[in-house]
Amino acid sequence: GIIMDGNGRWAELRGERREAGHKAGSAAVRRIVRACRRLGLEALTLYAFSEQNWSRPSGEVEALMGLLTEFLVSERGEILENDIRLVAIGDLSRLPEAVREVLDPLRKASSENQKMTLALALSYGGREEIAAAARELAIEAAAGRLDPATITVDTLGARLPSLSVGDPDLIIRTGGEFRISNFLLYGAAYAELAFLDRLWPDFTEEDLFAAIASYQRRERRFGLVGK
Repeated sequence: GIIMDGNGRWAELRGERREAGHKAGSAAVRRIVRACRRLGLEALTLYAFSEQNWSRPSGEVEALMGLLTEFLVSERGEILENDIRLVAIGDLSRLPEAVREVLDPLRKASSENQKMTLALALSYGGREEIAAAARELAIEAAAGRLDPATITVDTLGARLPSLSVGDPDLIIRTGGEFRISNFLLYGAAYAELAFLDRLWPDFTEEDLFAAIASYQRRERRFGLVGK
């Protein structure tokens, strides 16, 4: 999973509008998705637009939605040709019609692809996702279709779209901040974390390789003792 932070600051450092940073960030998305595909990673989740991002200035939101639409159109061929399955998580009902018109057909067309899953977190929030799953379980319990006593960690996890590809092994955040900002909260329980100073538009394949190499050197104990 990657929290792609720093687009706005990248633009401001260059005396440009924040929208220019998002455009440069979109190029970084293409670069890193291709690198992950070449590495043979099974799944990549990109934090593209959070539930809280709707509160940003309307012009910036419109620019982000435009770049998302452009990305989906321009990358459609490469996604299908490279056997990538595209999925989206979050409150997709809030997305503009123009985005849904290209997102939904691509999700459907790529649904049987198997080499890699690319998950875009759109209008996504970890807390919101957990709350939605809890509501589903509560409704079923109230209707008598589910015994509350049988609800387990796995029961709740199975209702979370973000975990359809499994728990994240590694979460990378660019931009120099040390927080996960409501991203994959349930799945991140034992994820390894990597925080980089690099602003997202400047994030390179070498940065990705370094983060993965750091992950490979770590001992994952999941609450147990070491070797």
